[in-house]
Parts: sequence; C-alpha cells; structure tokens
Amino acid sequence: MKKSKLVPIILTTALAVSGGVGFYQHHQTAEAAESAKVNSVQKKVPYNPLNPLSADEINLARTILKQQGYIKANTRFQEISLKEPNKEAVKNWKQGKKLPRQAAIIVMQDNHIKEGLVDLGDKKVLSWKEMKGAHGMILADDWATAQKAILASNEYKKALLKRGIKDFSKVIATPLTVGYFGPKDNSADPNKKLLKSVAYLDTGDGNFWGHPIENLVAVIDLDKKKVIQVQDEGVIPVPMKNTSYVMKDNASKREPAKPLNIVQPKGTSFHVNGNEVKWQNFTFHFRLDPRVGPVINTVTYNDHGKIRKIMYEGSLGGMTVPYGDPDVGWYFKSYMDSGEYGVGNLGRPLVKGSDVPANAKLFDATLVDYQGKPYVSHNVMGIFEREGGPEWTHNDFVTGTSESRDRRELVLRFITTVGNYDYIFDWVFQQNGNIEIDSGASGIEAVKAVKSKTMHDSTAKQDTRNGTLLDQNLVGVYHQHIFNFRLDMDVDGEKNSVEKITPKAQSVTDKSYPYRNSEMVVGKTIYKKELDAAQKWTDPSKLILVTNSEKENKQGYPTGYQIIPYAGGTQPFAENLLFTSDSYLAKRVGYAGKHVWVTPYNENELYPEGKYINQSTKEIGLGLWTQQNRPIENTDDVVWVTTGITHIPRAEEWPIMPTEWVSLLLKPYNFFDQTPTLDLQKPNSK
Repeated sequence: MKKSKLVPIILTTALAVSGGVGFYQHHQTAEAAESAKVNSVQKKVPYNPLNPLSADEINLARTILKQQGYIKANTRFQEISLKEPNKEAVKNWKQGKKLPRQAAIIVMQDNHIKEGLVDLGDKKVLSWKEMKGAHGMILADDWATAQKAILASNEYKKALLKRGIKDFSKVIATPLTVGYFGPKDNSADPNKKLLKSVAYLDTGDGNFWGHPIENLVAVIDLDKKKVIQVQDEGVIPVPMKNTSYVMKDNASKREPAKPLNIVQPKGTSFHVNGNEVKWQNFTFHFRLDPRVGPVINTVTYNDHGKIRKIMYEGSLGGMTVPYGDPDVGWYFKSYMDSGEYGVGNLGRPLVKGSDVPANAKLFDATLVDYQGKPYVSHNVMGIFEREGGPEWTHNDFVTGTSESRDRRELVLRFITTVGNYDYIFDWVFQQNGNIEIDSGASGIEAVKAVKSKTMHDSTAKQDTRNGTLLDQNLVGVYHQHIFNFRLDMDVDGEKNSVEKITPKAQSVTDKSYPYRNSEMVVGKTIYKKELDAAQKWTDPSKLILVTNSEKENKQGYPTGYQIIPYAGGTQPFAENLLFTSDSYLAKRVGYAGKHVWVTPYNENELYPEGKYINQSTKEIGLGLWTQQNRPIENTDDVVWVTTGITHIPRAEEWPIMPTEWVSLLLKPYNFFDQTPTLDLQKPNSK
C-alpha cells in the first residue's frame, strides 16, 4: 500500500545574527510554526492505537486546553504527544475497533513545569498538575532568551574585547545545560533555571567549531532573562587555522569511485501501511517520539503461519555524553541529550545517496513547537533493504558442492544533530530473527583551544592531560557516548524471566574419562528480583536471556531471546562510567553504572535517567526505581540495556569525524526449532 505522506516542510538549521552576536540554533521555529499553520492538512493514515498524534489532534489538544482555561499568555509547550493506551487494551485491539485517543502535555507556565492529560474524544482535560522542583527540556525560545541576555551584557562584551574580538557579529554563542556539581558550584543553582553559554568565532571557513573562544562562560538566568555571571579564566588565543571539512570536487586528488547503483527493479520487499511495516516474516509499528526518537512497537515474527510476539516496545531510553576535562568551560559538559534537548525534536532530513542509499523510502513526522503548534519534520526517517553478507555457507568436501545463502537486512534509520555531533540510530531486522540496534556518532569533535601546536611544545603535556592534540592549538577532549535502550520484551507473551548462562571450565572427576582433566559446562541463574539482575558486562562470555517458561521449542527448552549489550564497535566499549563514585554525575545517572537492568513493566517508567533530568540533583531514574527490588520472574519485564563507547580522539577524526559505531543485539535463543533461514532461496548467479 502506498504510504500516506505528510505535507513537506524543511526546517532550517542556521546561524541567527541579532544585534551583533551570532547564535547557533537547532531550528528556526518561527518559520516552522508559520509553515505548519499554512500546511496543516494531512492525508489520513490507517488507524492504529499507537499512531503518533496528527497535526489535527495536536491542534485539538491545544484548543481544548485554551477553551478550558489552562493556557496562559506565558505558557510554553515542551510536549503534546501520544499517551499510549493501556498495554492490555492494545494487546486485545482488533482491526476496525478504536481505542481512546489521549494527548500527554508538558508545559512551562509561571516558571513551573506542569503536566496534563487530554482526552481528545471527550474533549476533556483529565488531569493537570504542577511538577514541583522539576526543570523541563531546553526549548527553542530559551535559546532566544539567552541570545538577548548576552547581547545586553557589557561584562561579556568586555571579555570579548580583551581577546581582541571587536566584530561581535562573528561570535557564535551556544547556550548549554548546566548540570549539577554540588552546592559549592554557585553557577548551577538548581533552584534557578539556568543555561551556560560558550562561544566560537566564525572565521568564514564554514566550521566555527574549530575556533573556540576558550576560558569564557556566560551564566544566564532564564527567568530573569539576564547574564548573572561571566566566568573568565584568562585569554587563550583563538585558533585561526582553516578547519573547513568540505573540499571542492575539483580540488580532490582522489580517483573518483565508479558508480555503484542500488536498484530494486521489482520494487521493495517491505510493505508499509500507515506506520506498520511488514517484511520477511517481521511485522512492527514505528513512530517518532520528540524525546527519544524512533519508537518500535508490537514486533512479531511469522513462524510458518504462527504469529509470535518478540517485543512490545523498544526505543532509546536515554543517553549521556560526559566530558573528562575539569576546566571552567568543560566541567559542566555532561549532556543528557534526549532528556535535556530532545533527540526526536532535533532529527533532520535524510539525504539519499549518503545518509541513506538510493533505494530508501523516507518518512515525515509531525512534532510540536514551543507554542504548541504542529510542524512537519520532513524525511526524518528512512527504511531500506541492504545486503548483509552470507547468512550461511558450507562446502561439502565429499561431494565438492557448496551451498550458501545471502542475508538480506531491513534498516530503519534516523539521524539527529545535537550541537556539534550527529547521531545515527539504526534498527536492523535480519531474516533469521535477529534485531540489531546500531548507534553511530559523526559530526565534529568538541575541541578546546590550547597554546600547543605540536606534541614537542613545552606546554603540550599539560594541554593534552585530558585530550588529544588534533591540530594546531586544538585538543579533542576525552569523553564517552553512553546510550541506554528500553526494551519491553514480550517473548511469546508477557510472562517472561531473565536468566544468565555462564560457561565455565571444571575438573573432570569421572574416572571413566581418563584423557581429559577438564570439561566445559554451564551454570544457570534465573533472576528473582530487580537488584539480582542489575549487572555490568565485564564477562562477555556470559549469556543474558529473556525467556518464557510457559512456551517451549520442540527440544523442550523455554523459548527466548539473547541480549548482547556489546555486539561490536569501532571504539573501546564503555565498560565503566569514567567518573569517580563520589562525582555528582555518577549520583545522577545511576543507569550508566550497569549494562543490564530489569524492571517489571510500569507505564510511568520510561526514561532511565528519570523524566526531568535537567538540573536534577540526585538519582530519579533506574537507580531509584530498582531499590524497590520488585519481583521480575515470570512477569511482564522491561530490560534496559546500557551500551556505548569511550572516545579517545585521534587525528583522523579532525576536522570531521568518520562515523564511529557501537552495536547491541537481540538474538533468538531456542526461540525456533531449527535454523530459521533454511527456506531462503538460492542466489541468482546470472
């Protein structure tokens, strides 16, 4: 069936210059709002209770709130999104029936966060409450407020003049979240809504990130709309070497690669009906969430005519990117990208032929700006098929014949730009039942201005204490990219358990085996409660399984799926959060301290760092919830998987970084009775 497309609108990412100082902005929301107002008509898509809210539903939710007196002149919207129906209701839903449609609301109002729930069918506000002590995400108009505040700060301008910067229009300020580093840090008071701004110089080479204005930070109070502190730790000259990463074709000495055409003359093998995808025995539903990006629902596999459940819902849960430099312009950089900025909100259009292959189908998504108005994020997700290498192969040395089958993969791809970094999230479905989740990082390194030009300079040792010298006067600071994925596994149903299988060697004690001193056996542990299951991935030989004891394969084993937090990568695996246990970051993001967590399903436990992580002072997520130590055996479990990389920069990553990957894998384990791809057709050798 031909997919229903939303009316396209391109959101620009640009430098906005006002009154002399330029500011990096993720979206031009005024343009988005105006375009959405003009182009709000959408084609209808087939009903599914998990479909994202349409533009009409978003407008209806805002209208209901306004008519019933919940919206004030100072109301700013963080979210109007689908409140998922009850899981049991979705499980029992039949085509032709409709479940209630509800909108979850988060707004900033009177300097407080408020949550609401709107029933779109009955046109009623079901709940409305203030979330005391909470700070919401950074919204687009927060950036505008920071811009105006810095323009009005004479102290900040004096600091620029001290550095020889007289043309303020060349200064690109980047307002950032402040984190929390204890009561001694008076620049990050959790009782105030704050941003910090660091700046770069636009030299005209197309890469302002390569020209940091070091040791200068402005602290902005968003409620007072003013700079309340300027932190100036002394002048480091701005690096001025050209750092452009776009080479003109006629300047390249590389021999051009011959054309490689990816075509499917008979069309794609996947079928999209609204937000539902069918491909090679898999069926799943997808949508874009403003906070976590793609959400994959109701994943099933057609096993010779029997529709079998695998996962009810999977998505990025949260992520953190902590930097390891204690300097004034760096110590607070421990970004919670999804919870502080919104990974879905920052998605950008995919480019065919580079971001995705030419055979990709692209999909739009409807999101909400800070005024509560819908806009369309154009071509923000792509689905395509690709070759996956040999699925299986064997040569029979007796007959001299070979048999092999090629693996086909289906990829759902999404790319988000969070400041200097571009993150790629791939959900890869394989014909054998595997589901691989790949996280890629590209874009531009966050660099620090230093005095050293080479490692032979007298200042080099100190300058590179917390990073790698990437170019003259530029250090790439050590950091980590830590991702946590929330996987609501329903392996052959909701009653699941999580177990560990540990291979080990032990001495042979049976005297009937005289020639071997040792044998290989496995130990098995079924986790009873949450704290039992929380663990690090320090022993990669162990197997973590989600099993259903009420279902068996023909051999008599409980059906299951294996969870592999680190299934390969191009950087060192983040085995530990590289901060000491007494650091406030470690106290706030407990999820990063373990690679596997298991909790009983709770519709309100969605984000491993907690719902309101911005400026939080303590653990409010997984580390807190699991202290209840709830039972997790033979129940509806959610598995939270932490993966990631420790990023030690190298010269080859400057001025732009080739994509670095880390993978986690969901793999059938006694789920099937035999090799599930025996029915693949022989390759056509013509």
